[in-house]
Amino acid sequence: MSETSLKNVTIAKRRFELRRDRIERMMRQVLPEPLTSHYVVIGRHRYPPKQVIALVTGLDRADFTSHQARRVLMGLGFAVGRREARPYTVGGESRLPEGRQQASAPNAGVRENRGRELAETLRSFPGQWVAVKDEELLVAAPAPGEVVGWLARHDQRADSMFRVPEDELALSGIAPL
Repeated sequence: MSETSLKNVTIAKRRFELRRDRIERMMRQVLPEPLTSHYVVIGRHRYPPKQVIALVTGLDRADFTSHQARRVLMGLGFAVGRREARPYTVGGESRLPEGRQQASAPNAGVRENRGRELAETLRSFPGQWVAVKDEELLVAAPAPGEVVGWLARHDQRADSMFRVPEDELALSGIAPL
């Protein structure tokens, strides 16, 4: 199936005409909800596919599956993906959720790689306020109140919240002359 900026789809026995540019415009005004497993990239944010389809169609999320939402959004040319399983600690030993396997890298290497991934992700949000947990970006917004509000609405806790530097000068901590 070729990518298109306009797609006629049937979801929950209802027909919709979805346009990529309208979805992008609509989602600019919306902060992403917490990700569970799947996501779609719209602009600089990763959204749960069901959040996007529910907002653009007005359908209840129980009326369609994540797979259906992903397929529709892929057909419109959006990148979709699956969130990697994060290890959790039991008695000081790092483990993955049942059924998942991790590459044979030491924990320090895994943490270092996650730190690099986070730094790369944060480059896309200059001047934005962000909340981070377990070296994963939870949310980014223009104002700290929006980040705090998002955390409260979604019953999330962050390890840290900060403003991403706007440029290399701000990153260095050197004051402009």
